[in-house]
Amino acid sequence: MSEHDISIDDIESPGLEDFDAAEYLTSDEAVAAYLTDILDANDAGLLAVAIGNIARSRGMTEIAKAAGMSREGLYKALRPNSQPRLETITRVLTALGIRLVAAPLSAEDTTTIQET
Repeated sequence: MSEHDISIDDIESPGLEDFDAAEYLTSDEAVAAYLTDILDANDAGLLAVAIGNIARSRGMTEIAKAAGMSREGLYKALRPNSQPRLETITRVLTALGIRLVAAPLSAEDTTTIQET
């Protein structure tokens, strides 16, 4: 970590409300755009949190039941810095009515990956 890296925990916001992405995930299109951006970040912990935000926007209890999990188990699996198993991710996404689709990388994407 460099001296300029900060985490969300480093930022105090007296008087400001916490941002809740779930409040803005009101359409299938918004969910798809949000999840696509999160997948581009290539961060498993961030993906888990994003799926949790989507689940909260749709009703955590109902999604947990549809995924064959307890509500508490779903919260635990999708908490920040969690590393849920692929099986858990796919069960929750199915419960949410979301299907991940593979697409070929563009030449620009491939160059960017090779440079990092």
